[in-house]
Amino acid sequence: MKNIIIIGSKGYKAEYGGWETFVTNLIDNYHNNDTIFYIPEITDQKNKSEYKIKNVWAKPIYTKKLGSITMMLFVFKAVLYYQKKIKKEKLDNVIMYILGCRVGPLFSLIHKKLNKMGVTIMINPDGLEWKRAKWNSLIKMYFKLSERTMIKSSNYVICDSKAILEYVNNKYRKYNVNTNFIAYGAYLKKSSSDKKVEEFYQKNNIQKDNYYLFVGRFVPENNIEIIIKEFMKTSIKKDLVIVSNVVHNNFYKKLLLETNFLSDSRIKFVGSVYDDTILRYIREYATAYIHGHSAGGTNPSLLEAFSITKINILYDVVYNREVGLDAALYFNQKEDSLKEILEKVEQFDLDTKNKYGEMAKKRIEDDYTWELVAFRYQNLFDKIIRSKV
Repeated sequence: MKNIIIIGSKGYKAEYGGWETFVTNLIDNYHNNDTIFYIPEITDQKNKSEYKIKNVWAKPIYTKKLGSITMMLFVFKAVLYYQKKIKKEKLDNVIMYILGCRVGPLFSLIHKKLNKMGVTIMINPDGLEWKRAKWNSLIKMYFKLSERTMIKSSNYVICDSKAILEYVNNKYRKYNVNTNFIAYGAYLKKSSSDKKVEEFYQKNNIQKDNYYLFVGRFVPENNIEIIIKEFMKTSIKKDLVIVSNVVHNNFYKKLLLETNFLSDSRIKFVGSVYDDTILRYIREYATAYIHGHSAGGTNPSLLEAFSITKINILYDVVYNREVGLDAALYFNQKEDSLKEILEKVEQFDLDTKNKYGEMAKKRIEDDYTWELVAFRYQNLFDKIIRSKV
């Protein structure tokens, strides 16, 4: 029996998010009865007991809300909890898979004990967190240190982007870590409408096939400012629908000052959307999806767009090119770069739109389905356990 501990998401079947989506879909598409998964779940309630769903043992771990360090504290408490559990229950064939590099300096104090207990340590560094514009220099320095110590302390490093894999191989070659590329995933399925979808369109005064779409966090590295500025330069009659967790912070003030988007009725911030039925529907019926993400590895919202949106316009960085290849259009920071693409898309006939849509879905079918992702992880877990025998 294989015992797989996955730490770093907010839980199994937790609210929508990158790591939460990964954990849920990996396990739901993992078809092997010889594996038990252990997933810690962050909670603000004390003394909640471990519970089981199918082949998953979920353990609520109380973590006080302390702003940006909350998840770091949660991850470290989870590591300590499972260290005790492995020892107490004498678990064997254990793989501890840590998502992200939040606890590097702390983890370096414990990884040798885990290895002596027979635990194989896997980490996924995600994107290059220290590159994100939202962090100050001190936090960026911490993330660089944490990345280095986590990779140094691991037996396997899993990258969901080939560009991140190349970065890890080049920068950390001296640590002789076993690196692997396993992509993030998406589903190929049609959308469906219901009352919630209809209410969403009515509430935000938008119409099918009559808007461009952005989905992503409200942070500078997602290039929301460029997208809004370039869209506002066009004479396109359609809306720009922005699905994002807008916070009225300094970034918002700067964005408003630089773009004056409130003066353009086409720019519509509709807040976060966590309902998958609504998300798939608004993706499918967007004229095009605009992906401004410039940091990180393979982005979940990009794969979800490729699975259903016909025209995808991506910010031109290696992570996005890796997914998009020739199935997308690309813009950069140059003046009028995005504007010209938007105006070009407006002239596309139905055959051209369908051609791009077919190529995008083929990218998902070939490399990024959740079934394929789960199959690759299953093979890797089997290989790791066999190597111990």
